[in-house]
This record gives sequence, structure tokens and C-alpha cells, in this order.
Amino acid sequence: MDESLSTFPARAPPLHRLRHARRTAFNRMFAAVYFCAILVLLYRHALKLIHSTTFASFLISLSFLVSDTFLTFLWLTHQCFLMTIVYRDEYLENLQNVLFLKKSLDFPALDVFICTTDPYKEPPMRLVSTVLSVMAYDYPTENISVYVSDDGGSQVTLFACMEAAKFAYHWLPFCRKNNIIERSPEAYFATNHSSWFSDAEEIQKMYESMKERVEQVLEKGKVGEEYITNELERKAFIKWTNHGFTRQDHPTVIQVLLESCKNKDATNHLMPNLIYVSREKSKTSSHNFKAGALNVLLRVSATMTNAPIILNLDCDMYSNDPRTPLRALCYLLDPKLMSQLAYVQFPQIFHGINKNDTYSCEYKRIFCCNPLGLDGMLGPSYVGTGCFFNRRAFFGSPSAIVPPEIPELGPDNVVDKFIQSQPILELAHKVAGCNYEYKTKWGYEVGFRYGSLIEDFFTGFRLQCEGWRSIFCNPKRAAFLGDAPINLVDALNQLQRWSIGFLQVMFSSFSPLTFGIRSLGPLMGLAYTHYCFWPTWFIPLTLYALFPKLSEPSFILYVFLVLGAYGQDLLEFLIGEGTVQKWWNDQRMWMIRGLSAFGYGCLEFFLKCLGISTYGFSLTSKVIDDEQSKRYGQGMFEFGASSNMFVPLIMAAIINLVSFLMGLVQVLRGRKMEGLFLQIFLAGFVVLNALPIYEAMVLRNDEGRIPFKTTTTSACLALALYGLVSLPLGNQTILALI
Repeated sequence: MDESLSTFPARAPPLHRLRHARRTAFNRMFAAVYFCAILVLLYRHALKLIHSTTFASFLISLSFLVSDTFLTFLWLTHQCFLMTIVYRDEYLENLQNVLFLKKSLDFPALDVFICTTDPYKEPPMRLVSTVLSVMAYDYPTENISVYVSDDGGSQVTLFACMEAAKFAYHWLPFCRKNNIIERSPEAYFATNHSSWFSDAEEIQKMYESMKERVEQVLEKGKVGEEYITNELERKAFIKWTNHGFTRQDHPTVIQVLLESCKNKDATNHLMPNLIYVSREKSKTSSHNFKAGALNVLLRVSATMTNAPIILNLDCDMYSNDPRTPLRALCYLLDPKLMSQLAYVQFPQIFHGINKNDTYSCEYKRIFCCNPLGLDGMLGPSYVGTGCFFNRRAFFGSPSAIVPPEIPELGPDNVVDKFIQSQPILELAHKVAGCNYEYKTKWGYEVGFRYGSLIEDFFTGFRLQCEGWRSIFCNPKRAAFLGDAPINLVDALNQLQRWSIGFLQVMFSSFSPLTFGIRSLGPLMGLAYTHYCFWPTWFIPLTLYALFPKLSEPSFILYVFLVLGAYGQDLLEFLIGEGTVQKWWNDQRMWMIRGLSAFGYGCLEFFLKCLGISTYGFSLTSKVIDDEQSKRYGQGMFEFGASSNMFVPLIMAAIINLVSFLMGLVQVLRGRKMEGLFLQIFLAGFVVLNALPIYEAMVLRNDEGRIPFKTTTTSACLALALYGLVSLPLGNQTILALI
């Protein structure tokens, strides 16, 4: 970062403000009381285990002890997020006066990294809207460089970027002239603002024409001659005519679509740089998924522009506020912070989610609530998008730089040539090669870190362990908006990938439980450990599904623990601007995830450790089917696609329903309620949560219902499991808890 920017006038007005949450003291008191109750419960379990007289009682006592030990650890690590909650405010009006940002050259350059992989899962028009939304920032356009990483090597994506460059010629002046806030054209035209301005209708016609061309090319799968308008475009697409060009095996493609020193918009203003990058791929080389693509962008951008600030975005995460870079500068250019600040993380917020967030895809705790607590320590974790980085943070600790293998890639290198000059392009192609990182520090000591499917989480963790800190910036108007899965399979597959990634970090040499606590301190290390232990939720949930027989002496204690945990969770959820109905769906989804994505993620990870299974980066589809979207809008669960992850869910739902009905029969026959009330209550609670599953099994006829084969398979397995578990337990009542 340019140290000249650290000039700070005496008694300057503040750039930002920090406020501590008033509920912190209450959280600490509640945690102390709740922890004492947990110790009493674990003590009772241990006594029962020691004094067990039969194999069945021993098995039940052991299952309770193991289950509640895991739940205790997960609860305890989660409390780390509630001990130091803070809020921040930015004062953008002070930025220019305090830091003397008067002219365009006074603003630090900004490199924007946008990643995409498959145009058939990530619609190109979403990419176009994201690109245009950042190109139109309220920021000196000549200081912005947008790099699009196409890891699928698709000519469709390149064509979409070319169309975006052409449309930007008109879109950027339109936004600037009319002071448009929603600078994603897709979002802007969807809100029917076109009647506000005289030239809006003409711009919308251009947008619709561009959209039609991109979708036609997407449907054909290639760019035909009728879409090529000049010789430069023809030369760009000629690489795809090579029969050896495939998405898994192809040379580097770097195409400069706009160059700020040459290209001007319709009002004669300079335009941002726009560069398309598809790194070299080879079937014989490891590509390290998204982290590898980001490191290529880090190197390519270093050779071309080497901006001190980097914004990383997913292709569907468009900018919703044109002043967002200025908010980030309030922290990145603060002399008191800049020497140790690695990144400013904005919350990941989604549009298009239905009223009650059926699949709990907002992940409000991860993206909004937990970062507030982390921000009171060393800062939030990196979540993979909506993050402004200090480029220097990728090259060692704040006190000791780790130099790259060539000086041209260093954070302090000054690029003094045009980005389309021959030496620059040659070096850019070289550093994007698939074997370039061989015997270098990239991915291990330099750049985005390898070793986990969730490169964002691991990279943020490693940077903080090296001595960097981060900031959570959560403005009232969402800085970025993205797409979330709208069917259950996609939602669970995404979480399964996260589960594998968390376990990879947990069992690496950089485990948060050991390395993290030593490097970051107990609270921060345990907070990261909480995420890594997420997949272990399946252990207590599965064990409770087998042995939920509870004794009456523990009833009051269980009531306090359950109501206390749920009450605290609901309170935090509501403070985070959630609703009761969204919270209910959220807790239901945690149960569903515990018996599906978490369990399958653990299974796949340990099979891989044994050399039995392999896993890869499973891309979440952003394509929306009309009928599916309609059902999602009505709040209906989408089970249409056959998936093994549905089997344990249906099994648990069937066992709970049978157990609940059997308990009611026992009561109607006059059996004493003692020993039955809690079991009936728990089974009834699960039945209530499982209503969408019963509906999809029996009542629905649409394409989102559960396939009959899955239902029959699950019913047979539930019956077999009931019989298997009944053998060692004799006449014990088997109740399940999702």
C-alpha cells in the first residue's frame, strides 16, 4: 500500500467508528450459568454409565454421554462469537478531506477478480451484470481493472464479456448522468425504473438485444460468424477452433477487452480495464480448484496493473451500492490500521430468497451474526466473495515480506508499460501456465492457500495466523447481492462440500484447535474450531435417533438446556433482523443437514483418507427452472431429484412418526405418562419439523415430490434399523430425534 496515503492531518474527523454491543455482559453471564448446567448433565451421564447393569442401559448411557459431549463442545465454541460483539459505522463524507483524495490519481488503483466456471450452471448474463456493476462504481474509472477468470475455458463466457464491454460504452455514462444506485442492469431494469429517465428506454433496448445475443450463443454452445463484428474478435475466437481445445486441456487465453488509456465511453470518459483470463489447463497437472484460479489472477494482474487493493467477487454477486469501494477505503487507508489490515469483508447477502427462506440459505449466523463477534477480536473470516484485500497480505506477515520468485509479481512492483504491450502479455501468459507454480511458494506461503475445498475459509485463517487482522463492514444497504440455491439437493450438496473442506482444515497441520489457538489465542482459535467441527453435528443427531430414552429425573435439566439454547439462538437471530418463521426454518434445516450433508461429508472425507473415494469441486447451479421457482416461491420443499442424502431424512421421519403414534396409543390405553411424556414431546417435535417430508412422500403430485423409489428404500431401511436396534435393547421404546 502506498505509504504516502498515510498522511493524516491533526485532529482529523474520523473515518469510522466502533460500537460495542450492550448484550455482551448478558451473554457472558448466561454462558456461565448454562455451562454449569451442562456439567451437571454430563456428570449424571457418567454416573449412569458407571452404574449400568445391563448391556442396553450401558449402550443408552454411552450414547447420551457421547452425544451431549459433542453438543457441549459445539455450544462452547459457538459462545466465542458472542463474547466480543461490535458494530462499525463509516464516514464517507470525511474520506476525501482526511486523506486528501482530490484527483483521480490520489485514489489507489483497484483490481477486481470475478470467477466463473461453467456458463450452463452460472448464466453468462449474471456475469455480465456483475462485471458492469463494478465497472460503474463511483470511483475513478481509469483506476479500476476488472479481471474475469473463466475456469471452464468457454468461448461463450468470452463472448459475454465482449458484449459487456460494448454495452458499458453506454451504460457507464447513463449511470453517471442519472446517479443510478442499482448499477447491475439486470437488477435495475427488473425494478421498472425505466420510465424515470428519457434515455432509459433506449438503454433497455440495448440491454435486451445484448441479452438475446448472449443467450442465443449459449444455446448453440459456440460463437458463430454472424456474431463476430471485426477481425480482432475473430482472432480471439480462433483458439477454440483447435480440435485439441477442451475445458480440461487448453492453452492460456488472455484477452484485453478494454484498456483504460485507450478506450472511452460515449461521453468521452476513460473506461476501466477489462481483461478475460482462462488459465492453461492440462489433464496431467493439478489445478487446485478456485484457489488456483485466484492465484493465476493474482499473478496476471500483478504483471498488468498490480493495484494495491483487490476486490474478489463470485460471478453472480453483483454490486448493490456504487460507493462500496469508498467504504472499504475508510479502513484500508486508515494509518492506524493499514499496516496490519489484510482485508475488509462485506456480508454475503442473497436476493431472490422466498419470504421465509425455506432452505435457510441466508446462513445469517455465518455471514452476518458471527462476524460481528469475530470483529471484536481479530476480525471475520474470509467468505470467498465481497472482500477487499490489501495485496501485500498475500506475501507474508505484516512484519516480513515473502518475495515471489520474480520481482514483477511483488506487491510493490510498479507497472510502467501498457497492458497490451508484448512484454506484458508474454509474462502474463507465462505466469498463467499450469506448471508455473511447480517448486514455488504459491498456495502455501504466498497467495490464496491450498489444502482445502473451502479456500476462502482456509486463506483467511492462515492470513490471521500470520499476524494480519480483518474488518467486518456491514452497511445498511447491502453492498453485494447474490444468488442462493432454491432446491434442497443443491443446498445440501453445497454444504457437503463445505463439510469436507472444514474437515480438511481440522485434520491438517494448521488445525484451529492446536495451531489456531497458539497463533490467534483461545477465543479466536476456538471460533475457527467451531466451523471445522460443524460436520460432527451428525454424531449426536444420529445417536439420538437410535437411543433417545430419557429418564424423568433429567427432565427439568433438559428443559432448561433446550429452552436456553433455543432461546439464545432465537434472540441472536431476531437481533440480526431475522423473523420467527425464518428462524423456525433455520433450525429445521440444521436437523436436515445433520442427517444428510454433514454425515455424507464426513463419510466422504474419511473414505478419501483411506484411499477409497475421491472428491472434487462441485459447482452450485445458479440456473432457475420456472416451475421450480414457482414452488420455491410458495415455500414448498424441492425433492424432485433423486439423492442418497434424502434416505436418512426419510428414515428418521418414518421412525419418529411411528414412535409418536405408538406413544399416543400407550397413553390412550391408560399407561402412566411417567417415562413417556418427554419421548412423545421429542418425537412430536420431529414430526412437526418433518411435515414437508410427509407431504412430499404422500400428498404431492408435482415434480418436486420425493421419488417413490426413494420412499420405499427408506421405509425398508427404517424397518430394518428398527429391528436391528431392538435386538440389544429388548423392549425399550425406540424414538428418533433428527
